[in-house]
Amino acid sequence: MNERKRFYDIDWLRVLGMFTIFLFHNARFFNEDDWHVKNFQLDFGMSVFVAILDHFIMPLFFVLSAYAIFYALKKRTNAEFMRERVIRLLIPLGVGMFTHIMLQVYIERITHGEFTGTFWQFIPTYFNGWYAFGGNFAWMGLHLWYLLMLFLFSWLMLSTFQRINRSQDFTTRIADTITKPFGVYLFIIPLFLMEILVSLSPDIVGRRDFGGWSPLTYLVFFVIGYLLASDSRYRPAIEKVRFISLALSLLTVLAAYIMLAEMNLPSTNPLYLLVRSTNSWSWLLAFMGFASQHLNFKNNFLKYANEAVLPFYILHQTVIVTIGYFIRDWTWAVFPKYLFLAATSFIVIMALYEFFVKRVNALRYLFGMKG
Repeated sequence: MNERKRFYDIDWLRVLGMFTIFLFHNARFFNEDDWHVKNFQLDFGMSVFVAILDHFIMPLFFVLSAYAIFYALKKRTNAEFMRERVIRLLIPLGVGMFTHIMLQVYIERITHGEFTGTFWQFIPTYFNGWYAFGGNFAWMGLHLWYLLMLFLFSWLMLSTFQRINRSQDFTTRIADTITKPFGVYLFIIPLFLMEILVSLSPDIVGRRDFGGWSPLTYLVFFVIGYLLASDSRYRPAIEKVRFISLALSLLTVLAAYIMLAEMNLPSTNPLYLLVRSTNSWSWLLAFMGFASQHLNFKNNFLKYANEAVLPFYILHQTVIVTIGYFIRDWTWAVFPKYLFLAATSFIVIMALYEFFVKRVNALRYLFGMKG
């Protein structure tokens, strides 16, 4: 992507989205669902916060990733693109699986009463069996599953995306329909249909074990993101409905809460799945619309933060889990403790990035950064 055509709002959304994921994982220490390590006191408000973010945060990242891939394919051959995917995704994933992710699994095992002993005693047992299937080896990298999934999606969809690039008539016909007034909401339909399919066969078609969504639903977000990047008319169309999208996202959050908490509908109910799909897509349209309107600029902070996003993502959950382990029994109120966990984790992550990862060429390579 050359400088003249670069959309900086996409970079801003990536940075702000990463900070939201950071806040999300800090909240996982306090919410009512199980996690690698938990605070001694759980909190309903944190559960609501996590549930709301679940609806949009990882879908947003798959849409943004598709934008980046669209522009990458404009200036790289297939071989160059896949080589870049290996360097940016698989190498950091592999490094994480065999180093700091091991610490997260250890903390999970000892806090859940599944192991006793030191971390050094745990290391040989880390390779006993597959995580999520009764073993310890985190083959998907725990929170790094996004890197694995993004690599697989990039590889699986490469030829399809190249055909889309060559078929301007195809993308133009889709854009002709979608960019009509309120047409951008038509993308709710494939999301809803995929959610129905997943619910009919969760063990065969896909499980919602990755950030609250099925891998196949993420694939739909990914493809939609690529289509949005393929035609410039989508941007003004999304901008025009940004206030409507924000209102719709808030209304469907309330509707989803009523369905689950008051009506006791199962999460596989078709009406709930429609509301969930609408909520997720409305959040994404609101974010993209407001960002396109107000964040299409660059500054030194964006340049710094955009480079730091990937290393920050790779490190953040391990740091949160580790600090959480040491403070889990502190008898502080939930909110001050959340602020303490978030602040100390942020400082440690940024110190590791600024003084080690950023400055050592070998670490830059291992964390997916350019030399």
